[in-house]
Amino acid sequence: MKTLYLIPARGGSKGIPHKNIKLLNGKPLIQYSIEIARKLASDKDICVSTDDEEIKSVAERCGLKVPFLRPDYLAGDTATTSDVIVHALDYYAQQGINYDAVVLLQPTSPLRTVQNVKDCLALYTPDLDMVTTVRESSVSAVLCRENELGFLEQVIGKSNVRRQDAEKLYEYNGAVYVINAIAVKEKGLGEFTKIKKCVMPEIISVDIDTMMDWYLIEVIMQNTIQTSRERERVRES
Repeated sequence: MKTLYLIPARGGSKGIPHKNIKLLNGKPLIQYSIEIARKLASDKDICVSTDDEEIKSVAERCGLKVPFLRPDYLAGDTATTSDVIVHALDYYAQQGINYDAVVLLQPTSPLRTVQNVKDCLALYTPDLDMVTTVRESSVSAVLCRENELGFLEQVIGKSNVRRQDAEKLYEYNGAVYVINAIAVKEKGLGEFTKIKKCVMPEIISVDIDTMMDWYLIEVIMQNTIQTSRERERVRES
C-alpha cells in the first residue's frame, strides 16, 4: 500500500494566532507531527500542506521540503479537510505518483506516538473508508439540553444512570486518520460510513483548540520529561 503522510497546516488560526508554528516545549508545534511522520516514511512521502509562507519556512527549517503552497480557494475558512486531501493527492498524481491511502496528522495533536499511527495502519484494509483514533467519552452520562419549559433533560440515556454504567461512546480526538484515497475523492470525509476506531488513552488525546488545551499539553509534557529523568536517575543509582 502506497501511503502519503499529510500534515495540514493553515496559516489563519484565530483561536491561537500562528498556532502551527508557536513554540511548544521549545519546538514549533508542527515539528512534532513532522518528526512522527519521518519515523514512519521517507520525506518524499510526507507533505506539509499549507497556504502560509512562514509555516512553509518553519517546516523546511525542520529539514522537510514543502512541495507547494495551497491555492487561495483552500486558504479560507470554507475549505474542507477533504478538499485539502484531494488537492494533495491530485498534485502528486500529476507528478505520476498515485497513493492508495493518506495518513492525516494534524499538528494540533502533538502527544500522539508512532505506535498510535502503527495501530491505525494495522487496522486499515482497502475495503474501509477510514480508520481513526478516538478516546472514550463520558458525555452520555452528563450531556444535557434545555427543553421548551426551561428545564434540563438528558440527551442520551437516563439521568439517574451512574457514569460507569452509561452507554460507551467515543469522541474523535483528531490525532490520526488513515484515509482511503479513492473514497475521499469519490465521497468526501463527511459521507464515510465504513469507519473503524483505534482507541487512545485520554491523557494523550488532547487536541489543541484553545489556550487551555495548550497549557494542559505543556504540563503533560513537562511531567513526562520529569518522570523520565527521575527514572533515569534511579537506573543510574
